[in-house]
Amino acid sequence: MSTHTATAPTVAPKPPTQWQLFYRTFLANKGAVLGLLILTAMVLLAVFAPLLAPHNPYELFNGKEQLPPSFLSGGDAAFLFGTDDAGRDTLSRLLYGARYSLFIALCATILALIAGVTLGLSAAFWPRVWGKGVMLVNDILMSYPSLLLAIIIAAILGPSMTNTIITIALVCLPPFIRLTRATAMVELQRDYVTSARVMGASTPRLLFITVLPNCMAPLIVQASMIFSAAILEAGAIGFLGFGVQPPDAEWGAMLGTARQYIQSNVWLAIFPGSAIFLSALAINLTGDGLRDALDPKLKQVS
Repeated sequence: MSTHTATAPTVAPKPPTQWQLFYRTFLANKGAVLGLLILTAMVLLAVFAPLLAPHNPYELFNGKEQLPPSFLSGGDAAFLFGTDDAGRDTLSRLLYGARYSLFIALCATILALIAGVTLGLSAAFWPRVWGKGVMLVNDILMSYPSLLLAIIIAAILGPSMTNTIITIALVCLPPFIRLTRATAMVELQRDYVTSARVMGASTPRLLFITVLPNCMAPLIVQASMIFSAAILEAGAIGFLGFGVQPPDAEWGAMLGTARQYIQSNVWLAIFPGSAIFLSALAINLTGDGLRDALDPKLKQVS
């Protein structure tokens, strides 16, 4: 009499979800993780600047003008990064400056994203007259160097934080329009869009609910790159005196004030310049990780 041993049926492993694929791919990029950590640290420093700043960023310390950092000869232990030309604590102004620089870049990026997506979708949906007009204006804007265009717009609008946000948003608008239009034109030819049209979907629903979600992956990556460019543009505008005005602390304005002392007291320019560099680098690294994680061709299923 033969005996048969029962074997348990093999269960196929559950395929990873889209979120798990994104999470694994992003974490596999060490540069992106480092960039995200640096960016998170900067955001936290900006949010908690009133608690972390050792001094009032507007307080003038008489007789303490242009002190070197405390770790250099002639420095004062009360001022870790030294003081500026007016005797204000550099570290405190850097922390508060992060609020202005990051806020300006974030608001400009969001404003450019909203306007660019709206114009790009409409240009793809009505390509004959409206679409050609939008792309003509878009090409004209893209034909100017971004910094030159930003200077022209900032000079027309005048120096203020609000005008700086509007200026940078206008300069960063063309890439969003071009990318949204190109992506939407491909999506509008797909069967699910035809089905939505047959079922009677309204134009706003068709554009913003049916088509837009399938265009978001490249737009998210583009937004991260524009965010980095916006920080650089804000720094350049502030450096030239068209942005946030003294005594408010903003990295570009701090760099502009320090340029006249760059040969004698170079540290006045090193710290705000390094802050702009690190923030732009961190965002670019994070954007590279987002691009790899959101691109299906670069995902590797383990």
